[in-house]
Amino acid sequence: MPEALINGVTLSYEVRGPAGAPPVVFSNSLGTNRAMWAPQLAALTGRFRCLSYDTRGHGQSPVSGRPLAINDLADDLAGLIEHVFGKTPVHVVGLSLGGMTGMALAIRRPDLVASLTPMATFALTAAPASWVERAAIVRKGGVEAFASTILQRWFTPGFATLQPALFASTEAMLLATPREGYAACCDAIRDLDLMAGLKGITAPTLVFSGADDPASPPALQDAIRDAIPGAGLVRLSPAAHIMNLEQPDQVNALLMAWLDLNRARLGAPAQRPAALEDGLANRKAVLGAAHVERSLANAGAFSGPWQEFIMRTAWGEVWGDATLPWKTRSLLTLQTMIALNREEEFKLHLRPALHNGVSLHELRAALIQAAVYIGVPAANNAFKWAREVLGDELDAIGT
Repeated sequence: MPEALINGVTLSYEVRGPAGAPPVVFSNSLGTNRAMWAPQLAALTGRFRCLSYDTRGHGQSPVSGRPLAINDLADDLAGLIEHVFGKTPVHVVGLSLGGMTGMALAIRRPDLVASLTPMATFALTAAPASWVERAAIVRKGGVEAFASTILQRWFTPGFATLQPALFASTEAMLLATPREGYAACCDAIRDLDLMAGLKGITAPTLVFSGADDPASPPALQDAIRDAIPGAGLVRLSPAAHIMNLEQPDQVNALLMAWLDLNRARLGAPAQRPAALEDGLANRKAVLGAAHVERSLANAGAFSGPWQEFIMRTAWGEVWGDATLPWKTRSLLTLQTMIALNREEEFKLHLRPALHNGVSLHELRAALIQAAVYIGVPAANNAFKWAREVLGDELDAIGT
């Protein structure tokens, strides 16, 4: 993954989506990393240019080794935005610690914030001593010393039973957080007080709140909404702290609508002719770098111009058009390949469709619909092809 030296710290980040699409930045919560945004990236990539990164002391971004404040994290984010997008204002989405970072950024650098979406967060620490205690526990025994308590507050009761694989991967993400990285961010939260600054935020703001969140109770999001001029609020239920993983469909639908509203309000950037490198980046993002590089290596002199043509048109102009999300384009591509009986191309696009956010339930529904509008034999072939590519993974639909 790319890295950038920002404010003396090497930040690890990833950028996905068409080069000309409106930029959206995702800031992770305490004890996670940029992987927490996988459901949102799958839904939004293709319509927006999505930047996700590891907050310092989390994931692949090291801690600085000096005292840390929320303003430091906001300055990190400002530097990273300028590194990736220059002076272009971006839509900022952050959960918990990421929400605090986003609010601090909107206060300190309003020129960089096109819209603000703080989720499951607060602006004033009511009990600083609890964060002193938590930092001490983690510094002594690691994140695992506090993990069970944290996980109980992240999700509603029963989530681990309903979604064991997702719960396990989230737990692994938490346990992988370096103890000093986690503790240093606890120190930053201990001293948090953004309330006075919230009144000066001018960016359009929508606050997300979990009705069942014990880590950041709904009243704290109400206070943010009341303090930021013109801010709105949505409350999800059932949802605890890590709502974007517990209720991804609700979060994605609301977030997409909110970002689209601000895209129209602020003026979407004019669609420009796609450069060859844009098409290459989109093609690699959807189909995988190994497949694309293999295709280019095998093209030879005769087919080289053809490869450039499909990268500039299919992958640059069409897949690079932010009007449709990549998830939608994936479903349309699969349906077209069923209708044309193009087995090889169907199989090529099947896993990328899942990566772009198509669920197994949605895939099955699309194949059944193909039987009505294309034909039973064609749909039967598609079910067979899906089994040949995905194998036993398809059986996870029943869990």
